[in-house]
Amino acid sequence: MSYPIHSIDKSITAISVHVPRLADFTQSDKSTLISKPIVRAGVRMVDLLITALLGIFIASLYVEETNVVIDPNYLFAVIAAGLLTLGIFEVIGLYRIATFTSILTQMPRVIFGWSFAFAILIASMFFLKSGETFSRAWLLMWFCSGGLTLLSSRFVLAGLTRRWLRTGRLYRRAVVYGSGEIAHQVLKELENDPDSDIRISGVFDERHDERVPELTEGYPMLGSLDDLKTFAQKTRIDLVIVALPVSAERRIDKVMKTIVHFNAEIKLPACALKIRLPAGTYTHIGGVAMIDILRKPISDWGMAVKWLFDKSVAAFALFLLAPVMAAIALAIKLDSKGPALFRQKRYGLNNELIEIFKFRSMYTEQSDVNATRLVTRQDPRVTPIGRFIRKTSLDELPQLFNVLRGELSLVGPRPHAMQAKAADKLYDQVVEDYFARHRVKPGITGWAQINGWRGETDTMEKIQKRVDHDLYYIENWSILLDLYVLIMTPIALFKTDNAY
Repeated sequence: MSYPIHSIDKSITAISVHVPRLADFTQSDKSTLISKPIVRAGVRMVDLLITALLGIFIASLYVEETNVVIDPNYLFAVIAAGLLTLGIFEVIGLYRIATFTSILTQMPRVIFGWSFAFAILIASMFFLKSGETFSRAWLLMWFCSGGLTLLSSRFVLAGLTRRWLRTGRLYRRAVVYGSGEIAHQVLKELENDPDSDIRISGVFDERHDERVPELTEGYPMLGSLDDLKTFAQKTRIDLVIVALPVSAERRIDKVMKTIVHFNAEIKLPACALKIRLPAGTYTHIGGVAMIDILRKPISDWGMAVKWLFDKSVAAFALFLLAPVMAAIALAIKLDSKGPALFRQKRYGLNNELIEIFKFRSMYTEQSDVNATRLVTRQDPRVTPIGRFIRKTSLDELPQLFNVLRGELSLVGPRPHAMQAKAADKLYDQVVEDYFARHRVKPGITGWAQINGWRGETDTMEKIQKRVDHDLYYIENWSILLDLYVLIMTPIALFKTDNAY
C-alpha cells in the first residue's frame, strides 16, 4: 500500500506516534536551499568587516595627529586584529552552523575570542615597542564597540539561522527510492549519524504489493515513480537516494530516466554494492558512504556567482536597452493591433511550467500560445515588424525581466514551448535525454544558439543537436563559459538562416 501525494498529511498524522529524527514532511515548498559553505563564508566576512572597518572608522573620528586611513601602522593593526579574530573564532567553533542558532553558546565565545585577539594585538605592540604610536583611548573605544557590534551581529545571525532551519533551507531535502533491506540499512545509518545534514521527506517504490510496507524505518511510503515526479514539482528535492541493489539494473535504469531532469543529486548507497571500491570512489553524507550517480551541475559558490552575474548584468542591460525596448514596443503597436508583449508557458527548471515574456511578433488573432505549429519562412502569421525582431532575436529582450524574477538565467538551455515539435513529434519523443536539459534554469541565450542551432526545428537532427549542445553546457558550466556565450551571442545573431 502507498500514500498518494494528496493524502500525505493523513499519513503524517498516522505516524505521529513515531517521527524519525531526520523527518521533513514539508509539502508545496519551493524554497531555495541555502549553501552552508556560503553562510559560513558570509559570517566570516561580516566579522572581518566589523573588526577592521570599525577600527578605522573610530580612529578617523578620534585620532587627529595622523590620517589613519593611509597610516600603515593603523591599517596593519586593524587588519591584524580582524585576521586574529577570524582565526580564534574558527578554533573555538564559532563558524559551525549548529553554533549559529544559540546566542547563549555564542556570547561567551565571542567575548573570549575578541578579548584574546585584542590581547595578542596589544602584547605585540608592547614587544615591538610601538605602543606609543597608537592612541590608548582609540584602543579602548575600538575594543568595547567591536565587542558589542560582534555580539549584536550574532543575535541577528541566531534569528536568521533558526528561521532557515525551521523552513528547511539549511538542510538538504532527500527522498529514498526503494523500500527493501538497503533502504532500511541506509535510513538506520543516517538516523544514527549526528553529523547528517539531510532531512528525509519519505520513501517511494514502484511496486504495489505486500512487499511494500506503509512505513520504512518510520518514514511514510509516498507513492510510485510517477508520484515522485509530481512530488518534485511541488516541493524542493536536493537529493535522491536510490536504495536498490546494483543487480536491479532495469529498475535503476527506469528510475534514472525518470528523475534525471531533477535539479538534485542522485546517489547510490555503498551498501548496494557487494564489492568494496577504492576510498576515493565514495562521497559521504555524514558518515554514510555513497556513490555519486549524478551531481548537481551548479551548486554552492557556483550558484551564488551565477545568481549575482545574472541579476547584475540583467539589471544593467535593462537600463541600457530601455530606449530600444520602448521603440520596439511602439513599432509593434503601430504595426498591428494588440499588446506589445506576448506571454507564453514554457518548461523551466525541474520541468516546471514558467511564463516567459516576449515582444509580440504575430498578429494577435493568429498567435500560437502553445507553439503547436512551427514558424516557417514567410509565415503569414508573422507581422512585418515581427519578422525583423524574430530574425534579430530582439523579441527575446523582455525575458530580462524573467531573469530578474528568477525564472530564467542569462545563459542556459533555451526554454521550449509546451507543444513544440520536430518532424511532427514532441521534443521528448525525439530525444531520449531531452528532460535532462531541465536540470538548470533555462536561459535567454545558450551554447546551442551561438553554435548555430537556433530558430526552426523542423527535423529530428536539429532538436537532437540542440539538446546535445545544451547537455554539453550543463556538464561543462563555468562563469567564464557564460561570459563567452554572452560575448558571442551578438555575433551569432548575424547568422539568421534558420530564424524566421
